[in-house]
Amino acid sequence: MQIEMSHNDGEAEARLAGCGPIRGQPHAEASAPLLLLAYEVIRSAGLIARVDLARALDVSPATVTAVVSELIGGALVEEVEGTPRPGGRGRPPVSLRVCGGAGHVIGLKLAEFKHTAVITDMAGNTVASATLSRDAQARSLEVVLREIDQLVRDVLAKAGVDPASVLALGAGLPGLVDHPEGLVLWSSVLEGEGVPLARLLTEATGIPTWIDNDTNLLTLAELWFGRGRMARDFAVVSIEQGVGMGLVLGQGLYRGAHSVALELGHTKVQLDGALCRCGQRGCLEAYTSDYALVREAHTALELDSRLQLSPQMVLESLHDRAKAGNEGAISIFRRAGRYMAAGLANVINLFDPSLIILSGERMQYQYLYADEVMREMSGLIVGKGRKAPEVTVNTWGDLVWARGAAALALDEAAQRLVGRPAA
Repeated sequence: MQIEMSHNDGEAEARLAGCGPIRGQPHAEASAPLLLLAYEVIRSAGLIARVDLARALDVSPATVTAVVSELIGGALVEEVEGTPRPGGRGRPPVSLRVCGGAGHVIGLKLAEFKHTAVITDMAGNTVASATLSRDAQARSLEVVLREIDQLVRDVLAKAGVDPASVLALGAGLPGLVDHPEGLVLWSSVLEGEGVPLARLLTEATGIPTWIDNDTNLLTLAELWFGRGRMARDFAVVSIEQGVGMGLVLGQGLYRGAHSVALELGHTKVQLDGALCRCGQRGCLEAYTSDYALVREAHTALELDSRLQLSPQMVLESLHDRAKAGNEGAISIFRRAGRYMAAGLANVINLFDPSLIILSGERMQYQYLYADEVMREMSGLIVGKGRKAPEVTVNTWGDLVWARGAAALALDEAAQRLVGRPAA
């Protein structure tokens, strides 16, 4: 089993120019308008010559000239001089790049203890970020809308950006989210069911808004800025307050027929087992997530309830005791790792991805991807001689979730921008 340790700080694009999935022959497979396809190829390349754009789109140079002229006329793409040729002879080649200043988008991650936001230009460059700490018990719609309004105003002020230039807002939160309808069917951070959050945020902020499950947006961050840019198929598994999963098939995010697929944390690993916060028993996250470990720590380590320790403090204490050799702490982590191995093996047996990316704050605790966990996962994969996928660990910063939300907004904003007539 190949395990690659990767420590990203959210600037993976520094290693690979541009942003967005890097496709082989998009024109041959995609049904989108050629103008939009050209824009997406230029954006993903960062800088690209016209001849290379024609090759990527599989069209004639004359067609590329017409398409590029329209994009330049709409102030969506610009020409820049490339690197001089060796020897200094001849004019440096001219390249194309997306005009970052054509507009901005905002990405939000809504969570129990803090919300985060980023604002990016149309080239995917982060302009500013902001964080808002909150009371995890404050779950009313009124409170959440007020918090989001405050966070949007904060990030706009930090960026010094005119709100009128913001073309789209993407927001992610844990739970069951109907992306096409903009509905939150259930979430641990928001009271109620079937909440039309996308419409409410659009009305509250004046910015067209799209919402999705937070792990889907973490997966978009990998597809747009990280390890998944050149992969056709990969899975992302996140372990934090819950256990989430995102799946990319054919370089597209898979959501399921009703947009609520891939609830890995709520797959059953023990009938009539531990109580999950979803109300059912035996879910994977009831054994591997933050609240599961905190519950076990209070029981096994006999922590004094009068100390009023925060969940983070309990987790840190549990981890410290395990490293110091405390058998109770070690057994908690060992059991969580075994359940995680079963969950990952199920992902492989079901989808056969070429790559699995483990992400989230709990990646600092190596029990989730220790050698024995990977060995157990391999032993649970069906099929002798079957090639196991690469498993990599990404310890992005907390803003990665909001950047994934920004990717969702960038995609929507590009369709709005490129679809309008040239100026």
